[in-house]
Amino acid sequence: MNSRLLFVLCAFAALLAYPWVGGKFGVDLVNKIMIYAIFALSLELLVGGTGLVCFGQAAFFGIGAYATVLLSPTSEAGSLCLLLLASALTAGLYALVVGSLSLRTKGVYFIMVTLAFAQMAYYVVHDTPLGGGTDGIYLNVKPAMGQLIDLEDPLVMYQFTLAMLALTFGFLTVLLRSRFGHALAGIRVNEQRMRATGFATYPYKLAAFTLSGTLAGLAGFLFAVKDGFVNPEMMSWHLSGAVLIMIILGGLGHLRGALIGAFAFALLQELFRSEAVFGALAKHWHLGLGLTIIASVALLPRGLVGVPGQIRERLIGRSSRRAETPEVSHER
Repeated sequence: MNSRLLFVLCAFAALLAYPWVGGKFGVDLVNKIMIYAIFALSLELLVGGTGLVCFGQAAFFGIGAYATVLLSPTSEAGSLCLLLLASALTAGLYALVVGSLSLRTKGVYFIMVTLAFAQMAYYVVHDTPLGGGTDGIYLNVKPAMGQLIDLEDPLVMYQFTLAMLALTFGFLTVLLRSRFGHALAGIRVNEQRMRATGFATYPYKLAAFTLSGTLAGLAGFLFAVKDGFVNPEMMSWHLSGAVLIMIILGGLGHLRGALIGAFAFALLQELFRSEAVFGALAKHWHLGLGLTIIASVALLPRGLVGVPGQIRERLIGRSSRRAETPEVSHER
């Protein structure tokens, strides 16, 4: 069996078994991290898969969350499938609008345009009654699927999030290995050459951008249902920056890297926030987290997913140097 596939299967098996060994706090934390992992996978499709650095990904995450609350019935549990689709597609529709305009720019201009659209969405929910203003809004009733899936139960919510993570990972794996995925890889490597060979690159990029926003909206839906509350900070540029750090920390160009990066970032954040570990220094956890990320990027240019390869290269390099070193004879 392929070692990468084995790693992924073991990781998902461990996540499936975790609720039976982790406490209430641990299950809630891992559930939140899995939602961020879906969010990170959505951005990996753009940055690692297509070469488009988007700095407004939090807008789609937040729109998915706000759509969940605003479209949810106020008196009885709504249909889980319908609300999930509505929330994700609302985020995807906004991504389609943003992408159709921002993809006409390149480089740093593309980054700034996506950030500008994200900030506009942020101020709409921050400064108007639509999203409850700075206080945010609460989800009245969590969606359900009859007696089969009741997301009020933390264990069911955890398992549902894990299922969504597995489906997202599997879908993107198949997608990136398809003709469409190969076209995106060609655009990432050399868009000008792709256009010269007859590929209309704009529709491919727009499709990837829209799909990325839809998946971010799915993550936003899960986050809103899990906490039952959304606020404007879900759309802030800080969150867009955080999810970008996740995929860089894990390793760009690898779906596994997005998973590893999301878990590493969230666990490091919890570690540096812990007063039990760092005492009074926990108040300055941003400093410790920042220094750790800088060190990781400097020492691990391929991200955490590239660590086994770096170790293997160093071992092979040492073996080669030893083999090339001539033996010194002490015979006279």
